[in-house]
Amino acid sequence: MQNGAPIQLILGSTSVYRRELLSRLRIPFKVESPGVDETPQPGETPDALALRLAIAKADAVAQRFPSSVVIGSDQVADLGGHALGKPGNHAKATAQLQQMRGQTVVFQTAVAVACQASGFRQSALAQVRVRFRDLTDAEIESYLRAEQPYDCAGSAKSEGLGIALLASIENDDPTALIGLPLIRTAQLLRAAGLPLLGQ
Repeated sequence: MQNGAPIQLILGSTSVYRRELLSRLRIPFKVESPGVDETPQPGETPDALALRLAIAKADAVAQRFPSSVVIGSDQVADLGGHALGKPGNHAKATAQLQQMRGQTVVFQTAVAVACQASGFRQSALAQVRVRFRDLTDAEIESYLRAEQPYDCAGSAKSEGLGIALLASIENDDPTALIGLPLIRTAQLLRAAGLPLLGQ
């Protein structure tokens, strides 16, 4: 509460995946587009890129809504230190999955929470190790035609048919792979003074 009024929560993302995940916490929130340039900086590692963009997204929206608590998040697929972003089209998605077959990819999912009025700003990183099966070209083509995951980092939706591409998943925050690590998000929201579970 701020001056007796409920704190407004904003999700600084237009991602339908993050919106669905955040709704699981049953806290009212609104959605705003952060409008942040997601171009990697020279020499930037995938984990640093994910954290920088999550913070930039939270800050961009917090500047427009200074009394609100804002969540920013970003995910980067990390293949041997090389960042794989959203493919955007079929050809790039095919190339990504061909690169990743038989490999372990670390999905770096960052979340940041900011509130200008209180001066609060914290971030966290959840890492998910995903081992891809040694996929055939036919399996890759069949999957992409069925699911068209062109808006997903790494071209695979683990919550859908993409699970059939995988050999294993290792993580400590189960929703991180879908796009928003809810355990870490809940920790940051509590730290920002936003009550969860009525506390």
